[in-house]
Amino acid sequence: MGREMEASVQMRLYALSKRQFVLVFTAFFLSFIVTVFIGLAGPPITDKVKKTAATLEARPTDFKTGPFVLRSPPMSTFHQQLWLIGQVVTNSSTEAGIQFTQPFQVSVQIQGLKEHNTNNVLLSSSAHNRTRELRCKGKTCDEMIFLHLGYLDYTDYVITIRFYGLEKAIFSIQDVNFSFKSYNPAFTQLEIWFRFAFVVLTFVSTCAFAHSLRRFYMRDWSIEQKWMSVLLPLLLLYNDPIFPLTFLVNSWVPGMFDAVFQAAFLCGMLLFWLCLYHGMRQNERRFSTFYLPKVLVVGCIFIASVTLASWQAYNELQDPTYNYRLDTGNFMGFKVFFFTIGSVYLLYLLYLLIRAYAELRSMPYFDLRLKFMTALMLIVLAISVTITVLRFGISALQDNFIAELSTHYQNSAEFVAFYGLLNFYLYTMAYVYSPSKNAVFESHLKDNPAISMLNDSEDEVYGSDYEETSLTTRSSRRYESDEDYR
Repeated sequence: MGREMEASVQMRLYALSKRQFVLVFTAFFLSFIVTVFIGLAGPPITDKVKKTAATLEARPTDFKTGPFVLRSPPMSTFHQQLWLIGQVVTNSSTEAGIQFTQPFQVSVQIQGLKEHNTNNVLLSSSAHNRTRELRCKGKTCDEMIFLHLGYLDYTDYVITIRFYGLEKAIFSIQDVNFSFKSYNPAFTQLEIWFRFAFVVLTFVSTCAFAHSLRRFYMRDWSIEQKWMSVLLPLLLLYNDPIFPLTFLVNSWVPGMFDAVFQAAFLCGMLLFWLCLYHGMRQNERRFSTFYLPKVLVVGCIFIASVTLASWQAYNELQDPTYNYRLDTGNFMGFKVFFFTIGSVYLLYLLYLLIRAYAELRSMPYFDLRLKFMTALMLIVLAISVTITVLRFGISALQDNFIAELSTHYQNSAEFVAFYGLLNFYLYTMAYVYSPSKNAVFESHLKDNPAISMLNDSEDEVYGSDYEETSLTTRSSRRYESDEDYR
C-alpha cells in the first residue's frame, strides 16, 4: 500500500491515558444525562384544546355535512404553529374488529381576528377543498389533519368545515371530535433559552479550537482537525442563532432557514464519517476521486431533505389544508428515493469502515483513532435510534417518514436529548482532536505512523501520566536549550 508520508499536528488523542479516556466518555454521558433530566422536568411540548360537534354554539343539524364553525383558543407568536385535527365517531353496526373506508370531500374556510378587533379577516377568497379518506375500525375513525398554519398572524381564528360525500354513507355520524394543537408557550421559552445556551457554548468551543490551531499551518492539520473546523461552524447554524426572529417576524423565512441549517449540519456529519474512514487510508485526496462520490451521495440526501421541507412549506402557504402525505402522488416516489440513497450511504460507510479496520488495525496510532471515532459514532447512533423508536414506535419508517407533530410527545425530553446529544458529540471530538500540550514541539508527527512508529505497543500509545509529564518536560528543556543557543 503506497501511502505518502503526511505531516500532521499531534492531537490530544495521542497523549490521553486510559484514565483520561474514561473521564472523557464519563463527561460526555453525564452532560447528556443532565440535559435529558432537564427535558423530563420541562413542560409538555404541545397544548391541546378539545371541542366536539355536539357542544358547538352553532350546532349543525347533520353531522354528515356540517357546517362546523370552530373558534381557536387565543394564539400568540409563542404558540409558533397551529393544527386542527378531527376524529369522526360513528354509529356503525359493524363488529368492533372490522375496518372500512369512505372517501369524501372536506371544505375549509379560515378567518383571522386581530386583538381588539371585532372584524374577521378572510384569509382566502374561497374555501379550500381537499379529498380525504375516512378510515374507521368499529365506531372509532382515524384522526385527520384538517389544516396546519406554519406561522400565526392573528390572535384568533374562526374555521368553518363542511363535509361532502358522506350523505349516502351506510353509517351515521354520532359526533366529531376536534382538537386545536399548538406549541406550548412554556416549551417555546425553554427552547429559546436552550438554543441560546448551545449557541454560546458552540461559539466558545469553535473559538477555542481555532485558537489552539493558530500556531500550525493548515496543511499540517490532521483530517479530523480539518473537519472539525467545518463541523463546528455548521453546529452553530444547527443551533440556529436567528431562531428568535421567528417570534419577531410573522414569516415562514426563519422556519425555512432553520430547516436548511439542520439539514446542512446533519449531512455535513454524514460526509465527515465517510471522509474520515476513507481519508485515514489515503493521504492523496483529490476532489474527483476522493470527495466527488461522497458529495454526490450525501448531496442527494441534502437536496431531498431541503426540497421536501420547502415543498411542504410553499404548498401550506398557498393552502393551509395541504398535506404532503395525502395530496401528492409523488410522495411515495420521493420516499423510495430517500430510503434508496440512505441505503447506499449505509453500505458505503460500512464498506469504508471494514476496509479501514482491515488495513489499519495493526498500526497503534491509527488503531486508536479508529476505536475512538467508531465508539463515539456508535454511541450517538444507538441513542438516536432509541429516542426515535421511543417517540414513534417500531413503525417509524413506515408512518413517520418526516418528523411531524405527534401525540407521542409528552415532555421536552426528546427535543432536549437530540440537541444535547449532537452538541456534546461535537464538543467531545473538538477536545480530543485539538492539539496536545507538546504539539508545538512535535509538529512533525507523521500522519502515517506505520513507518515512524511501527514498533509502538498499545501501552506506549496509552502512556501513563508520568510518561506524559516527562515528555512535556523534555520538550520544554529542548525549547529552553534552543532559546539559549539563539
